[in-house]
Parts: sequence; structure tokens; C-alpha cells
Amino acid sequence: MEFVLFGEVQLRVAGQPLDIGTPRQQAVLAVLAADAGRPVSLETIINRLWGDDPPAEARNVLYSHISRIRRLFKEIADSSGETAKLPRRTAGYVLEIDPGDVDLLRFERLVERGNDQLATDTDRAAALAEAVFGRPGTPLAGIPGDWADQVRATWHRRRLDAAVHWGELELRLGHQAAVIDALSGLAGEYPLAEPLEVLLMRALYAAGRPAEALDRYDVVRKRLAEALGTDPGPELRALHRAMLRDELPTAPRAAPVTTPAQLPPGTPGFVGRETALRHLDWVSDEQFPATRIVVLSGTAGVGKTALAVHWAHTVAAGFPDGQLYVNLRGFDPTGSPVDPAEALRGFLEALDVPGGRLPTTLEAQAGRYRSLLAHRRVLIVLDNARDAEQVRLLLPGAPGSVVVVTSRDRLAGLVVAGAHPLTVDLLDDAEARVMLRRRIGAGRVAAEPEAVDEIIGLCARLPLALAVAAARAATHPAFSLAALAGQLRDARGVLDELSGTDPATDARAVFSWSYLRLDPAAARLFRLFGLHSGPDVGTRAAASLAGVPEGKARRLLSELAHAHLITEHAPGRYTVHDLLRAYATELVDETESAADREEAAHRVLGHYAHTAYHADGFLDPRLEVPPELTPLPPGAESERITDRRQAVAWFEAEHRVLLLAAHAGAAFDTRVWDLARSMQRFLAMQGHWHDESDVLTVAAAAARRLGDERKQAFAHLHLAGTHVRFGRHTEADDDLRTALTLSRAAGDVVGQAYAHRQFAWLLDRQGAVTDALTHAEQALELFRAAEHRAGQATALNAVGWFRTLLGEHTVAIGYCQQALDLQTQLADQMGAAQSWHSIGYAHKQLGAPARALTCYRTALDLAHRNGNLMTEARLHIEIANLHHELGDIESARSGWQQAHDILAHLAHPDADEVRTRLSEVHSE
Repeated sequence: MEFVLFGEVQLRVAGQPLDIGTPRQQAVLAVLAADAGRPVSLETIINRLWGDDPPAEARNVLYSHISRIRRLFKEIADSSGETAKLPRRTAGYVLEIDPGDVDLLRFERLVERGNDQLATDTDRAAALAEAVFGRPGTPLAGIPGDWADQVRATWHRRRLDAAVHWGELELRLGHQAAVIDALSGLAGEYPLAEPLEVLLMRALYAAGRPAEALDRYDVVRKRLAEALGTDPGPELRALHRAMLRDELPTAPRAAPVTTPAQLPPGTPGFVGRETALRHLDWVSDEQFPATRIVVLSGTAGVGKTALAVHWAHTVAAGFPDGQLYVNLRGFDPTGSPVDPAEALRGFLEALDVPGGRLPTTLEAQAGRYRSLLAHRRVLIVLDNARDAEQVRLLLPGAPGSVVVVTSRDRLAGLVVAGAHPLTVDLLDDAEARVMLRRRIGAGRVAAEPEAVDEIIGLCARLPLALAVAAARAATHPAFSLAALAGQLRDARGVLDELSGTDPATDARAVFSWSYLRLDPAAARLFRLFGLHSGPDVGTRAAASLAGVPEGKARRLLSELAHAHLITEHAPGRYTVHDLLRAYATELVDETESAADREEAAHRVLGHYAHTAYHADGFLDPRLEVPPELTPLPPGAESERITDRRQAVAWFEAEHRVLLLAAHAGAAFDTRVWDLARSMQRFLAMQGHWHDESDVLTVAAAAARRLGDERKQAFAHLHLAGTHVRFGRHTEADDDLRTALTLSRAAGDVVGQAYAHRQFAWLLDRQGAVTDALTHAEQALELFRAAEHRAGQATALNAVGWFRTLLGEHTVAIGYCQQALDLQTQLADQMGAAQSWHSIGYAHKQLGAPARALTCYRTALDLAHRNGNLMTEARLHIEIANLHHELGDIESARSGWQQAHDILAHLAHPDADEVRTRLSEVHSE
């Protein structure tokens, strides 16, 4: 099913147009299709159809048309199976179809793709070419009225902007001929559009046709003089002068692009693997028609990761576009492998796609990832994969990059599809001796060759087991290697009944030998590592896990690291090999009682929940009394967070650990909810909206099991916020209604007020400003009834904002000033920044630019101090626009450049629009 709004309004099924009724009914369908997926209120439809003078029977006429459209949809569904629905919701009628089925909305999507700064220039140019040149006719050609005129005017403006952007991209790609051919015709449609003429002149000049470029300038100058009585603008004049002097102007500077470098440190003392390294070099050097993929498979502890990381470091310079790495934890004994979707989001963020700009669907995210890698040379290491399905989503779609996958499984599905298999075997005797020499010294190895041979045999030539044995020898230099071999032989004898063909069984004997010689407190901490599901653990978290003071935990961790049972991969952060974690899990289940295990889990969850609570307080001032936390269990201790910088750093370091902790299970519902609530603000502010949605879903389930309506309402309220950000307005509406119902049932007036405030935001995003104002006023009334001052300030500013959008600028300033007074008293700097912005906007509409500038600058200072980059960029743009209107070109250029740098850093699509604006004023 296709809704055609270009030219005559049509509805096509299987490519054939259907009879959609009278011109008025066509107009009704066009109004709904132009906002497909979004509610359109009855008043809005009437206004778009009849303007300010609707007939008395307008509502009845509209009801009849909607009824006929619904019948038409039913006939289509019965005959073809194609479906479209037109339900009426609170905010209005919603045409429930894929917006991509509407050609006008496809135009918008193509323009957005063309503005995606992280896509390649080739892909962006292709999208813009389809948008500009692939649509015959103008929108709503047969529909009269102000609304249709406005749609057409907006389309012409966006099409012209897209054409200019397309031309710039094509010139950057060196396609001067394409620009000359396409824009020569388009310039006839827009004869007074100077940006098109600038591009044509640049293309002609770059194509070696400078005389034609200069002639073009004379033609344009005469045309402007005849039509408008003006001379060419400053950019065209500057280009003309530069051509005469053979000095073209330079473009505004581009923001730096981050090159990911995610490889973990290599293994000290890496030895051998010469054949495998040569094979990896061959795959990397050869030119294959598809992505080059190598699967390193082998038993646990055989050194697959060490090999992959060592080789990756040696060839990293050959991948100038960066190196991506993820530990997929496919065989993690806690049963928490990394979800491919989570790994994909991590890679996108490493490639400079902020969480807030991730596509909504997994398929779209994978498409963005493949597009970003299509013309890059990136090395990708996918470590510890469980199966082929965990990997497929992370594979590039074009040649250029190299992927190394490690797994205990052979991943036959990938090999069948073209991956290169490489089995990682045990070390041979010579390689094992070299490894021991590098770890314990050549002299000791040479002095006791028989003992060395016995140690190598008892360790089954498994690198992980050899590393543990070497650590024992290195920490006891006075012990003979023969004595150590004897101890290891005794440990191996105890476990003979478990021996088999799997070298991991022999490794278990080595682990046991090392574990049994630990201090009892260190041995207990090692066992408790089997209860921790995160990828790593910090010192104080480990102290809480064991219920010991931090100083003692630090000593125990040091002992475990020296025994090579854990690894300090970053200062104060420790990780455990999955084979050792499995051993620790086995030990904790055998040794600790169920009650002791549960107490340890409560301690570490309490540590995370209480630290998150304190860190959250630094992200935004405590403007209300938060819910009471479940007390810390005895023996647990939270981190000491003293400022905002430290709070953000802690959340970033513990991000994945906290996500896994939030899934601890129903036995820990109270602590899970505490943790989820304290994580929510960080995840929202950092744009980790997929993670926020996941955590809030878990929190909602925990709150339901606890029977706590207020906690359920909180989860649904903020789940609605994630839906709004993703454009899932129906789901947002459902969650907000649930939150409102639960808050009413709990007698929570403040919760009701926040639900109405969120409803206002949702409706604002849908363009229903009048309805948004109604909800903002309801929120204000409820906040006042509850004497909730922070909420009152937020609602007052919202009411003021919606008032100024409706043209009531003086009234709006009064509301926003009340908000600002409260926010100043409460030291709510970010709230004050929003209010200053609203006041500045209203003053601008009232024709008081000087006052507006003062307000905007105050808001900018507050946003900058609080690290809100998106608000800061918006304010730079507002200030630059005002400067330009006042004739201060230099200040405008400076403001736009600052906004461009921030938006480019955030990979926000508006960066291109600001860049275009910079180009326009470059020579003013």
C-alpha cells in the first residue's frame, strides 16, 4: 500500500491507484497521511481543510469522510491483505501505517539520511539525489488552502537545501560533471536561488571551464538585477572575486573524528604461535571479495584471546580507521553472555554514534553499523563467542575490514559462509619452555630441566595452567621447581578420577594446587567471585562481596593477582578468566551455604545501589526527597563520591556491571529497584536509552512483585520517556496512562503531576501544542496542591513555553519568570537554563533582541557549567541567529562554529545545517 501525496493525492495497492472519493475526502486522507503514525486532533484537521472559516457542519462532514476512509481500508484488507487502521485516540486520529509508505515522508527520511554525518559521502549523496530528483511534481498539487501552501513551501525549501547539500557532497567526491548536468536544470526551477549558482560556478571551475563559470556569474547578476533590483549576494561575489584571482575560499573547519582503539593490553611474555600468526597475516594481506573473517577455535585456556590480541596489536597500524573489541562472554559460567544487540550499540558509540542518536530498531542499528564500516578499514576482534548467531550481527557487510572471532566452538556456520577456520592447539614442549623461561627466569629453567618437563606435562601444555604454575614459582623463588612439581603432582593425583581428553581437566588440578595454598580469606574471596556476574569488579565492590574492610580486600586481591587467579586489567579493577570463574562457581556452591551466598549477593548489590544513589545526587541536585533506600547490609560499603566528575566516571566504569546487576532476580527485588531508580538519570543523560528501557522494564516487574504502586508508576513514567525519544508515541501514551492510574491508586499527587508533565512533552513532540498546554496546566495545579516547589518550577516553565508557542509572549514571560524565581531559590541550574531560554525566546518574538541575547547568554553559561552539550549547542545557534539578524556577522560566525563543533562531536544531523549556514556567511 502506498500513499501518494506528490501530484494528485492517490492511494495505490499493488501499484494500482484506487478510487478514494471526492476531492475533500482526498484532502482528509492527505492530512492524515502527512502525519502518519502521529495523532492529528479534530481541530487540526478542520483547520487544515477549511482554515479560519470552517462551515458549521464541519465536524459531521469530517466524521463522514473518516467513516468512508475506514470502510475503504477494510475493503483493501479483505481483497489484498494490505492493512491500514485509523483509530481515534486521546490526542486525535492516528493513521496507523509505516510512515515509509507515504512518499512525502519518504522524502523526509531520505533527507535525514543525507544529513547523517556518520554515513559515507557516497551514501549520503545517493539518498539526497533520490530525494531531490526522484519525486515528480509538487506535494498536494490539487489541494487548496493555507496548510497545503505551507506544506508545498516547506518542501520547496527543504528540496532546495537538499539539492545544495547534494551538490556539495558530489563536488567533494570529485563528480563535477554530475553537478553541472543536474543543477543546470534545477537552476531553471529556482532561478533566484544563489546557492545553486554558487555550486554550478564551483563545478564549472573545478571541471576546467573557468570561462563558463565567469559567464554564469554575469547571467545571474543580470537576472537578479532585472527580477529584484539587487546585486548578487556576498558569497557569490566573493566566489567571483576568488575565481578572478584563482583563490577559492576555504570551507569551515570540520570537527575531529574519533578513531576507536579498543584492544585490551597484550599478554606479557607471549610466545610461539608462529604458524597461526602467519595465517592471520595472510588473511589480512590478501584481497577477498567479501569481509575477511578468521575463526580461532580451541579448548578453554588454550590462549585464543592472547593470540588474537597479540596479533591485533602487531597489525593495528594497518587499520587506520581503528580497532573494535568486545568480550562476548559466550561461555561465562554465570550464564550472562553479552547480547549481540548490546555489543552492536557499544560499537556504534565507539564509532561516534551517541546513544541518543541510535536508530530505534535492531535492524536499523545493524544497517547503520554496516554503512559506517563500508568504506573503512577496521580491525574487529569478537572474543569468546558462544555460537555463530552471537556474531552475525557484528560482521561488516563489505570488504575492507578484518574480523577475528575466538570461540571454544568451531562456528561451522561462519566457516560454511566463507570464514577462515584456524584451530589453536596446545603449546608444544619448546613453546612451553620459552614461556616458563620468560616468566620465572632462564637460570631456574636451565637448572632443573626434568622438573620443568614434569610441570609442563602436569599443566597439559595449556597456557592458562602454565601461567598459574609460573606465578606460583615466581612468588616463591627459594622453592625448587622439583618441590613445586611434587606439589602439583599431588594435586593432580587427587583429581585423577576426573581426567579425560579435555585439557581443562588438567587445568583444574593446577587451579586447585594454587587455590589450596591461598590464605583462607583470599581463598574465600576467590570463591565469591563465582557469584559476581559482571565483566570485572572494583576494589570496594570486592570488599562488599566478601564483607571485609577495603584495605583488607586490597591485600586479598593482590594475593589472588600474584597467584594469577585474577587479573588487574586496569588500576583497581579485576577480571577473572571464564575457566577460573567456572572453578570459583563450583567452589562457592560446594563450600558456602545458601544463606552465605545470598548474604554476599545482597552485600554487593547493596554496594552498587547505594553508590549509584550517591552518584545520582551529583548529576542533578536533590530537588525532592527521594524514596528511602533499603539499608546497606552489614559488611557492605559504598564508594565515596565527592563531585559530579567522579560520579560520571563511576557510572561509566560500572555501566555493564550495573546492567547485569539489575537482572539479579526476584529474590533481590528491593535492591534491584533501588539500583534501577538511581541508574535512570545517568542512562537518560548519556543517551543510553536502550539500556534505560531495559533497566526500567526490569524495575517495573520488580515493583509489581513488591506490590508497590508508586514504584511501578515511576518505572512506567520514565519508560514513557524512552518511547517518546524513539518516536514510539502509542507505547508512550500507554505507559503514561498506566503511570497516571497507578499514581492515583497510590494517592501520589506528585506522581500524577509528573505524568501530566510527561504527557505535555509527548503532545509537544506530536505538534499538539494546545493539548500539551492543558496537561502542563494540570501538572502545575497538582504540584501546587502537593506544595512541590521543584515540580512547580518545571510546570511553570512548561506552561510559559507553550504559551509563547501559541503567541502569548507577554503572558509566557510571566510564567517563566515565576519558574526562574523558584529555580534560583532551589539552586536548580539546569531548570534555570531552560527557563532563561524560554524567556529569551519570548523576548525575541516580542522584537526585543537585546533582552533575548542577555537571556540566551545566561542560559548558555548555566548549560555549559552543567555539561549539557545539546542545550549548549542549541543556545549557540539561537545567539548566532540573533547576531546575524543584528548585522554582527563575525559574532554569528563564531557562534555557529561553536554549535557546529558540539553537534559534530555528538554526530547530530543538525551539524550539517549549521555547516551550510557557515558556508553561506563565510565571506560576509
